Amino acid sequence: MDKPKGFGFPRSPEVASAPVDGEALPEPETLGEDAELDLSADEAAARVEETLTALDSELIGLASVKRRVREIASLLQVDRARHQFGLTASRPTLHMSFTGGPGTGKTTVALRMATILHALGYIRAPRVHTVTRDDLVGQFIGHTAPKTKEAIARAAGGVLFIDEAYYLFRPENERDYGQEVIEILLTEMENERGDLVVIFAGYPDRMATFFSANPGLSSRVPHHIEFDDFTHEELVQIADLMVASENFRFDEQAREVFSEYLTLRMQRPRFSNARSVRNAIERCRLRQARRLVGLHRPLGKQDLVTLTAEDVYGSSLFAENQS
Repeated sequence: MDKPKGFGFPRSPEVASAPVDGEALPEPETLGEDAELDLSADEAAARVEETLTALDSELIGLASVKRRVREIASLLQVDRARHQFGLTASRPTLHMSFTGGPGTGKTTVALRMATILHALGYIRAPRVHTVTRDDLVGQFIGHTAPKTKEAIARAAGGVLFIDEAYYLFRPENERDYGQEVIEILLTEMENERGDLVVIFAGYPDRMATFFSANPGLSSRVPHHIEFDDFTHEELVQIADLMVASENFRFDEQAREVFSEYLTLRMQRPRFSNARSVRNAIERCRLRQARRLVGLHRPLGKQDLVTLTAEDVYGSSLFAENQS
C-alpha cells in the first residue's frame, strides 16, 4: 500500500536539514499595462497548490495552521503578481514564530513552507536547517559568533529553524552567551531579508516571554502561527495512518485498546502528541515480534501485518485487563 508521507510530528534535525526536491523556477516575465494574469495558470502557483494539498494530507487537524499557511502563500502569490506588473512595494518580511507543544507538526510545516517560499522565488533553495541552542551558543568567549555564523551560512538561501528558541535567552545568567546569538540574528535577519528566513519554534508560554524580553526580535517576526495539541480523535487517526504507512493494521480489539491507552497516556506528564503515538506504535511492533517468535509455528502474511490487543498492552497487562 502507498505510504502517507507525514503525520504531524517533528522530524529529526537530519531530515529537516535535507533539501526538498524541486527545480528553481525562472523569473516571471514583466507584463504590460493592459495584460491580465491568471494566477491559477502560473507554474509557481501550481507548485504552491500541490504543496498545500500535500500538507492537508500529511497533517491531521490543525485547521488554523493550514489556514494561516494558505494566507501567507496567497500574500506571496499576489506580491509576485504585482512584481510582474512592475508595481513596487517593500519585500514581505517572512520570519516566523511557530508555537506549540512537541509533536504538533511544527517541523513538518516548516519543510512545506520552505517549498512554498522557494517555488515563489523568495528563497534560493527549498531547504530547512534545524538548530538548537547547542548549535549556536559557544562555551567560551569568542566561540559563539563563529558557531552562529556557521549555522546561518548553512541555512543561507533557505530556512533556519531554531527549535526551543527560548533557551537562547537566560536572564538569570549575566555571563550567558545566548544574548550574543540573538544580536547576531537581529543583524542577519535585517541584512539578509532576501537570502534567509528564520523560524523560531517552541512552547507558547516560553516563546511569549522570549519575544517580550527581546522587542527588537519581536518586531522582525510578523508571522506567528500557533499549533494546538491534537485531540484524542485526531491522535487515533494519526495512529491509523502511521500503522498503515508501515504495512501493519490494528485488529478491531487492538484499535479499541490503543484508543484507551491514548486516553490514559494523554493525562500523563511529557505527553508529546504524535511523537508519543509513534513511540507507542514502535513498542507495539516490538511486542508483536516477541509474540510471533514465541508461536513456534509457520507465519502467514496476516500474522505479520496484524497488531493485536496483546501487542498494545503486553501479555501481562492484557491478561490483567481481561480478568
